[in-house]
Amino acid sequence: MSSINSFTVADYLLTRLHQLGLRKVFQVPGDYVANFMDALEQFDGIEAVGDLTELGAGYAADGYARLTGIGAVSVQFGVGTFSVLNAIAGSYVERNPVVVITASPSTDNRKTIKETGVLFHHSTGDLLADSKVFANVTVAAEVLSDPSEARQQIDKALTLAITYRRPIYLEAWQDVWGLACEKPEGKLKALPLISEEGALKAMLADSLKLLNSARQPLVLLGVEINRFDLQDAVLDLLNASGLPYSTTSLAKTVISENEGIFVGTYADGASFPATLDYVEKADCVLALGVIFTDDYLTMLSKQFDQMIVVNNDETSRLGHAYYHQLYLADFILQLTDEIKKSSLYPRQNSALPLLPPQPQITPALLQQQLSYQNFFDLFYGYLLQHQLLDKISLILGESSSLYMSARLYGLPQDSFIADAAWGSLGHETGCVTGIAYASDKRAMAIAGDGGFMMMCQSLSTISRHQLNSVVFVISNKVYAIEQSFVDICAFAKGGQFAPFDLLPTWDYLSLAKAFSVEGYRVQSGEELLQALEHIMTQKDKPALVEVVIPSQDLAPAMAGLVKSITGHTVEQCAIPT
Repeated sequence: MSSINSFTVADYLLTRLHQLGLRKVFQVPGDYVANFMDALEQFDGIEAVGDLTELGAGYAADGYARLTGIGAVSVQFGVGTFSVLNAIAGSYVERNPVVVITASPSTDNRKTIKETGVLFHHSTGDLLADSKVFANVTVAAEVLSDPSEARQQIDKALTLAITYRRPIYLEAWQDVWGLACEKPEGKLKALPLISEEGALKAMLADSLKLLNSARQPLVLLGVEINRFDLQDAVLDLLNASGLPYSTTSLAKTVISENEGIFVGTYADGASFPATLDYVEKADCVLALGVIFTDDYLTMLSKQFDQMIVVNNDETSRLGHAYYHQLYLADFILQLTDEIKKSSLYPRQNSALPLLPPQPQITPALLQQQLSYQNFFDLFYGYLLQHQLLDKISLILGESSSLYMSARLYGLPQDSFIADAAWGSLGHETGCVTGIAYASDKRAMAIAGDGGFMMMCQSLSTISRHQLNSVVFVISNKVYAIEQSFVDICAFAKGGQFAPFDLLPTWDYLSLAKAFSVEGYRVQSGEELLQALEHIMTQKDKPALVEVVIPSQDLAPAMAGLVKSITGHTVEQCAIPT
C-alpha cells in the first residue's frame, strides 16, 4: 500500500486488473501519477516495467494486450498522455483493450488554480483537455475526483474495455489515487453481446442462400476472431463447411495456417499471385471480424455485392443490406449449426490456388547480396529448417516488410503481430517489449529503418529488462513504402528518390554497443546465416541486426500492391539518361 490508508483507489484498480489477468504495467513516471506508481511498486502480482518514452510504453502495452487480452500503461498528465495518444489510437482501431492510467492536478491544486489563475505544469489550461481528447479513441474516458465514486467508474470502464476489446482512459486527481477505498466485490465480466433475433434469423437465411449458390465461396478471417476468442468456433465452421479461407494482414495467424484449407494471406496486390487470383474470383466472400482498411478497396469495389460481412461494430451486411445488433459469436455458431444439417457441406473445392514451395537455403542464395526477397527467403527458410516457427513471435512494422509477410505461410496460431490497420511507423520496435513479456516465445521484429529511427530508444528498454528479443532493421536509407506510392519510378534504373523520403546514415553497430545489445551488420546471404546461427546460440541476449539492402530494391510485394492500387509499375517508367 502506498499511503497511510490500508486500501486505496490505486489498489482497487490494480486488484481489478490482476483479476483480469494483467501482470505488467508499462510506465514512464511523473509527479502527478506518483501515488499510483507507489501503489504499483508495492502491489503483489503486478510488476512495473519502465520504458524510456511514453509512446514506447504505449506500444509495449498494446503488444502485451494482443497476446494476453488486457494491457496497461501509466504516464504523466499532459505531456505523457498526449505522447501515448498515438499508440492508444492504434489500440482503438485494432481492438486492443489497453488501460491508460494517469493523474491530473490535485484537489488543493485546483483550489489554487481557481484563486490565482496559475497554469500548472503539463496543463493546457483546460484540465479536461486530456480526457476530452481520449474520449475519441477509447470506449470510456473517466476522471476520478471522488473516491466514493471511483469504484463504480473503474468497474464501468473496465467492463466496457473487456466487452468491446477497446482501450479506456482513467485519470484521477493527483491525491485521489492514494485515498481510501473499499475493496472490490466479485469479479468483472464482459457484457453479453446478444444478437437481435430477427436480424440474426434474416442474416442467416440470406447468407445461406448466397453461400449455397456460390461456385467459389471463400471465408476471409479478421482480427476480431482473435480479440473475441472465437478461434475454436471458426475452426468448427471451417471443418464443417469445407470452405477455403484467407486472412487479412492484421489477422494473420488468427488461427494456425496449417489448419483447414488456407489459401494464403490476402493483402490485395501484395498477396501471392495465386492467392490474389483465387480471392478475386470468389463469388461469395464470408468476411468474419474483418477491419476493412484501404488496402482492401479493390475487394470492396469489385465484390461488394457478393460479400457477407459480420463484425461486432454494427457494420454487418450482405451486399448493400445492413443488419443491426448482430454479433459474431451468435452468427458463427448458428451458421455452423445450419451447415452441419445441410447435405451441401462439406464443400468439394476445385481449382484451389497452388502456393509457391517454401523457401530453401541454397548455396547460390547464400552468395547473393541481400534484397527484400533474399532476406525473407533466407530468414524464413532458416526458421523452417530449424523448426523454430512455434518458438518465436514475429512482429512486422509499417514498412515494405509488412507486405512481404503476406507471402509467408505455415505459421502457427498467434505467432504474427502487426500494426497493419493503424500503420504507425516504429510500432514494431516499441511493441517488442510487450510481446516478450506476454509470451515465453522469443520476440523477433522486422523494422524499416525509418520506423526504427523513430523508436530506437526501445532497444535500450529491451536491454534494460534483459529480454532476449531480436530487431532486424531493413537498412535501405529511404522511406520505401512512402516512395512507392509517391513515385514508383524512383526504383527504376536512374530514378531519383524524393528528397523528403531520404533517410540519414546511422552506425547501427555503434548504436547496439551504446544500448548494450549484440550488434550485427549483414549484406549477403552468408552473413545473414552466420548472424542467425550466432543469435540462436545467444538465447539470453537481445540483438540488433542491420540488414543492408540497396535503396532501389523494390520489395516484390510492394510492387504488386502499387500496381493493384495505382496501375503503375517500374517497367512502365521511362527514365531519361
